[in-house]
Amino acid sequence: MKKPILLLLLLLTLTASQAQEAKPVYNASKFGIRSDGVTMNTRSIQFAIDWIAEQGGGTLRFWVGRYLTGSIHLKSNVTIELMEGAVLVGSTNPLDYDRLVATNDHALIMAEGVENIKLLGIYNSGGCIEGQGRELGNNCTDLVHKGLMKDKLSNDRVGEGFRPRLLLFRECKNVEVDNVTFRDAANWVCMYDQCENVKVNNVRVQSTAFWNNDGIDIVDCDGFLLTNSYINASDDAICLKSHSAKKLCQNVEVRNCTARSSASGIKFGTMGAGGFKNVKIINNVVYDTYRSAITIQSVDGGICENILVDSLHALNVGNAIYLNIGARRDKQSFMDGITIKNLYAEVAATKPDAGYEYEGPVEDLPRNISPCGIIGLKDSKIKNVTLENIEIVFPGGGDPHYAHVGLDELDKVPEMPKAYPEFSQHMELPAWGFFVRHVDGLTMRNIKLTALKKDYRTAIVMDNVNNHNIIELIVDEPNGEGKERIFERINP
Repeated sequence: MKKPILLLLLLLTLTASQAQEAKPVYNASKFGIRSDGVTMNTRSIQFAIDWIAEQGGGTLRFWVGRYLTGSIHLKSNVTIELMEGAVLVGSTNPLDYDRLVATNDHALIMAEGVENIKLLGIYNSGGCIEGQGRELGNNCTDLVHKGLMKDKLSNDRVGEGFRPRLLLFRECKNVEVDNVTFRDAANWVCMYDQCENVKVNNVRVQSTAFWNNDGIDIVDCDGFLLTNSYINASDDAICLKSHSAKKLCQNVEVRNCTARSSASGIKFGTMGAGGFKNVKIINNVVYDTYRSAITIQSVDGGICENILVDSLHALNVGNAIYLNIGARRDKQSFMDGITIKNLYAEVAATKPDAGYEYEGPVEDLPRNISPCGIIGLKDSKIKNVTLENIEIVFPGGGDPHYAHVGLDELDKVPEMPKAYPEFSQHMELPAWGFFVRHVDGLTMRNIKLTALKKDYRTAIVMDNVNNHNIIELIVDEPNGEGKERIFERINP
């Protein structure tokens, strides 16, 4: 009899301990927060967050309704719960948004230097953060026209620094965001900057109402897990960045996500001051995307090391793979240890994001459809790239009379170390499958390249590529019998 009694006492002790650790839940209505979509709730929501933090932490719960607000700041040990049908609605007045101390960026949901914070949607689709981005962005422009803000107004639109994001967490630890929809930002939608131990799961980003709408930006974070999410953005969908030369964006995993973009699907950069290390991109889908399905860049003097892309399925994209080293800041950049395997992609013959509200710009023309690019610099080669189990379907049909670069004139392909890096920047390329330049260490195993129409170009062109090994290559091109599959120029 003693053992059951001891087990019962242990269970009661654990239950009591858990009850003591449980944080209280407070309904938003307790603080006079209104759900009518008209009342400005900024001060009452902030009071509630501050008060809960002062009590040692807890949950602020929003039930069904529309809660209009300007910037609110999360505090340590505070959770915001959005029940199904609850919507936090951002003000359309740019003057209702606060700025971070460290970076001067502004957003609707903000946190700086805090820990143990959560933003959770409860039941089914959970709640929503709505930015009213088109109206907010246009009102920012209106303030410039009135002389109340100063900006150069490129294309009569204010720059990124004047348009608020939806979510901005800076230097926070132990962050959880789950089952929340983010809709229509005026700028980047969700930005996590120099945060540690972040888990983002089952979020939905639907933000195509304004330009520069990156879906999720992971900036110099250490320990970031993004899973089971859907991102539809008018700029890069999932974007890793490194803004600080003293930091790294590292120990990041993106798994089981679906992305669509009028720029790139999954992208490292463009900013890479410190760099990227230990990143896994596993079992994701990219579709209807204007630029590359996967872009990995090191162009600002940082490193890019130990990157794994596994099981990426890309449909109707402008490009499948683009790896690039640049030197925009007159600093040598590094890329070493990139593995891409189990990838299937279909490259579009026409503009893959045609018909979306904000399409990617028509640029870098004239040119034929670009191949995949693995392009380093002569003095800063990309090192140790492995491509395995890759199948890519290209439209083919390259026209030599449209814009021709022959295999004997590869020097016509510009280096462009200081250019804004995009797969199309090199204009016409002499390959339809892969163009590889300035690489040391390349393994290609079980690769199938299909051109739907005959192309005058060679499937794979390698220019100054050392230590390469190509195993099990299949090139399927109409009337391509007897045509060389690979052309190589050594040490130009």
